[in-house]
Amino acid sequence: MAVALQTLDATGSGRSPVISVRNVGKCYQVYERPQDRLKQALFRWRRTYFREFWALRGVSFEVERGDSLGILGRNGSGKSTLLQIIAGTLTPTQGEVAVRGRIAAMLELGSGFNPEFTGRDNVYLKGAILGITRREMEERFDQIAAFADIGPFIDQPLKIYSSGMAARLAFAVAFSLDPDIMIIDEILAVGDIGFQQRCLGRLRQLRDGGLTMLFVSHSPDAVRSVCQKALLLEQGQPAFFGDAERGTDLYLRHVQEQTNRDALQGDGELSRPIPIAVDVPGHMRYGTGHVQIEAVELRDGEGTPCRAFRFGDTVTIEATIRSHVDARDLSVSFLVRDMTGVNLTGTTTFDESVALPDLPPGRPPKVRFQFENHLRAGSFGVCLAVTRVASRDYSDAVLLDQVDGCAAFGVIGDPNRPVHYKFHQAVSIDWEVLPDV
Repeated sequence: MAVALQTLDATGSGRSPVISVRNVGKCYQVYERPQDRLKQALFRWRRTYFREFWALRGVSFEVERGDSLGILGRNGSGKSTLLQIIAGTLTPTQGEVAVRGRIAAMLELGSGFNPEFTGRDNVYLKGAILGITRREMEERFDQIAAFADIGPFIDQPLKIYSSGMAARLAFAVAFSLDPDIMIIDEILAVGDIGFQQRCLGRLRQLRDGGLTMLFVSHSPDAVRSVCQKALLLEQGQPAFFGDAERGTDLYLRHVQEQTNRDALQGDGELSRPIPIAVDVPGHMRYGTGHVQIEAVELRDGEGTPCRAFRFGDTVTIEATIRSHVDARDLSVSFLVRDMTGVNLTGTTTFDESVALPDLPPGRPPKVRFQFENHLRAGSFGVCLAVTRVASRDYSDAVLLDQVDGCAAFGVIGDPNRPVHYKFHQAVSIDWEVLPDV
């Protein structure tokens, strides 16, 4: 198949895609021994001395201007390979990629920097690589230095920078270039939490201004927070392309299923899944099924069914579970998410040191979680899960049943008790009048 990488100009109208990926694949030749490479070059018409490894195969999607796409998948699923092909630093074996507009690619920490140059010199170097004149970079330099916030190290060689300092400079330069498309591969995890939050805030600001973004992260919350869409890769092939919350849920499900398989090796008791007996509302459900959630109810502090709460109200989440085997070491957990899919609060009976009894088949118990509502006004979803776990590091955890979006509730705003952020944390405040000096 013909291979093509096209760069289109940024003009155009309507909702034409700024990135178009069509049936892209990347194949590598894997040699068992170094001498096989020479043999392949000498005798390529007679015999093959390598095996093919497809890092990517059959990947197709389109991204429109202003969209933010999170790319998810386990290590080795082809995420970085795909980003490199879109950025033009890697040629696909098959398929076609078309890109419209200027790309700022953050594929590797310090890429495009010279470790012997100072931070200041590297700013100008990066601009030159991208075709930006020194005068233009000088006009942007103060803004770049302020965002990087590395102080006098801006005039020190890059080779003495920590990974966090190098990340600060790289992001500061990328954000200053006003790109049409930004590609970020993992490196947002480098640096302190304050800088990460500043970067995420800047990314959301640029996204709202029309920036198109491709974002790889192992943090589902970061993908949900920044991205509207998600692409899930499994062993180099697309498994899902669509809504970001759905994509991250599928990714977590895939990770949990693999974790279950690893934990159940040699465990005959739970090795065979049990079909779900009772449907519970929810947009995704997974687990071995040996203990199952049968009912979910939201109640107020008096035990009355309730779907709307005010600030300070007691929220009760009631879960009915049923075991289909002799079950031990059980933990039930809940999780509250906002409408963007970001996890806000939750806990487990295991973490709270509430020991649940061993359960024989039948005789379904109810588990109730209660908390005082400090959430801001809005709509929220509830996820419930049942796990078998005995080790405090969760190394032996087996997910028996999880239902995402099994219940929903609203929080009614109170003008006399505003909540400005996602939730209110109780705070003690005091004050004193100081004497005149």
